[in-house]
Amino acid sequence: MATVFQAEDIRHGRLVAIKVLRPEIPEDLARFTLEIRLIARLQHPNILPLLDSGEAAGFPYYVAPFVSGSTLRAEIQRLGRLPVAEACRLAHEIADGLGAAHRAGIVHRDVKPENILLSAGHALIADFGIARALGPSTERRITASGMSLGTPHYMSPEQAAGDLDIGPASDQYSLACVLYELLTGTPPFDAISPAAIIGRHLTSPPPSLMTTRAETPPRVALAVTRALAKAPADRHPSIEAFRDLL
Repeated sequence: MATVFQAEDIRHGRLVAIKVLRPEIPEDLARFTLEIRLIARLQHPNILPLLDSGEAAGFPYYVAPFVSGSTLRAEIQRLGRLPVAEACRLAHEIADGLGAAHRAGIVHRDVKPENILLSAGHALIADFGIARALGPSTERRITASGMSLGTPHYMSPEQAAGDLDIGPASDQYSLACVLYELLTGTPPFDAISPAAIIGRHLTSPPPSLMTTRAETPPRVALAVTRALAKAPADRHPSIEAFRDLL
């Protein structure tokens, strides 16, 4: 629904990223406006911040810092899988950022390697385009019940089912999927089609890291398995609790 440009902030002499909306679809405008409002509420070292926003020639936009590093997706493609300690360190930083978002009443809903930027080796969570505010919000008027938003490989079962009331436990599940992929080079659930992937999230037991990567410490493997529980109530009580076990 948008294009991201690299640009120069002439006033401050720095490079920035400008996300520009294509405003033809009213639902996209409502979601983009919500994204700006939610990012503006967040301030954390592991979350890409909002610098400015506005509208030019009918095109809404917002401005974020330009990150000259890589993404977790690029790291997986380059290395295949990361060292255990490095994967857990990055998951720890992502959990810190998500925990801050949760405390601000925001669920990201699209935690995946493409949305984790690396700046000087540290994780920055980006793209709150389908985030939702906890409690009554504009989101209820934007997304229809039963409609799944997100990326199939990293969707929690409740998100895949189109539940509007997903909470922080959904981000915990998605982060566990990301960590599993960092450790093994592949996501925990894969199939030939998005529908089949979603079906596996809903019905298949999570694979054990003790089998797919034998050198994974048992404590880490058990932490990931619990975070991948089908029912939100069966996961860790918070993303911070998941982080602490890593």
